[in-house]
Amino acid sequence: MPWSETPGTKDSRTAISFAFPGPADYPKGIIGDLGSLPGFRGGVALGPMLEEIFNVPTYINNDGNLFAYGEAIAGFLPYVNGLLEKAGSPKRFRNLIGITLGTGLGGGIVLDGTLLTGDNSISGEVWLLRNKLDPGMNAEEGASIRAVRRIYAEKAGLPPEEAPEPKEIFDIGMGKRPGNLTAALEAFSRLGEVTGDAMANALTLVDGLAVIGGGISAAWPLFLPTLVTELNGSYIGPDGRQFRRLTPAAFNLEDPAQMEGFLTGEIRTIAVPGSRKKVMYDPLQRIGVGISRLGTTEAVAIGAYAFALHKLDSKS
Repeated sequence: MPWSETPGTKDSRTAISFAFPGPADYPKGIIGDLGSLPGFRGGVALGPMLEEIFNVPTYINNDGNLFAYGEAIAGFLPYVNGLLEKAGSPKRFRNLIGITLGTGLGGGIVLDGTLLTGDNSISGEVWLLRNKLDPGMNAEEGASIRAVRRIYAEKAGLPPEEAPEPKEIFDIGMGKRPGNLTAALEAFSRLGEVTGDAMANALTLVDGLAVIGGGISAAWPLFLPTLVTELNGSYIGPDGRQFRRLTPAAFNLEDPAQMEGFLTGEIRTIAVPGSRKKVMYDPLQRIGVGISRLGTTEAVAIGAYAFALHKLDSKS
C-alpha cells in the first residue's frame, strides 16, 4: 500500500493507493462480491472507509492494471525505448500490454501514457479470452499455476493433487531435478501457446509492446519461445492462402539475436519529393515481448504511486 508523498512536511502522506482484486467499482473505492474473500460480500466501501480513517484520498485499482502502468512508466517500455535510442533507431513505442501469469491470468493496457480502465473498471480482462487449446474454456485455464500443474500431472500419469508446483516443474524442464521431462516441457509449451493466442488477440487491437510478470514469468525460457511463435503464426483463408496472425512481426526480446534484429530494424534514408531533404525511415512494423524489468511487486507499487499522482494532479 504505497503512499503518495509530499517531501518536507511533518506528515507527508497525501494519498493511499494500492491494488485489490475485483469485481469492484474502483473509482468509488467499493469492493464487490469476491468469491475468495466472503467478508466483502454485498459490497464494501473500502476506499471511503480508509479516507475517513486517514483523512487522505484513497485510490484502488486492479493489480494487472497497475502492473502494466508501472512497466509503462518506469519499466519495460522506457527500457526498450532507451535501447532503440542507443541503437540509433527512429522507432519508439507508446503503447503496452501487461500480462501477469500466476494463480490467474491478469492484464492491463496503457495507451500513450494513459491507463485504460474501462467504463465498468474491467478493462484488460484477458483471463476471459478464449482458450485456444480448449475453446469451451477461458484462457486462464490454460495459462496459470493450476494449468501448468494439471498438464504435467496428465502427461506424467499422476493424480492432479500430486503434481509439483510450477517452480519444480520448471526445474525438471531445465534438467535441474529429476522428474518427467516430457511432461514438464509440454506443460510450459501449452502455457506459451494459450498465452500467446490471448496476447495476439489483445495486440491486434492495441499494437504495442507486451511485458510479462507474475510468479510463472521466471519460467520464461520454457514458454516464451512458444508464445512468440504463436504471435508470428498464420491464418488460412478459404482459398488456402496463408496470411499473418498479426501485421507486425513479433520479437522475443529475451533472445539476444532477436533483440538485435528488433533494434536494427530496416532503417533507410529516403528523399522528400520536390526537396533536397532526406528523412530516416524504418518500414519494419514490429512489436517486442519480454519479461518485467522491475519485478511484478515493484511494478504494481510504482503503478499505484503514479496512478495516485495522476488523480491528484487531475483534481488540482
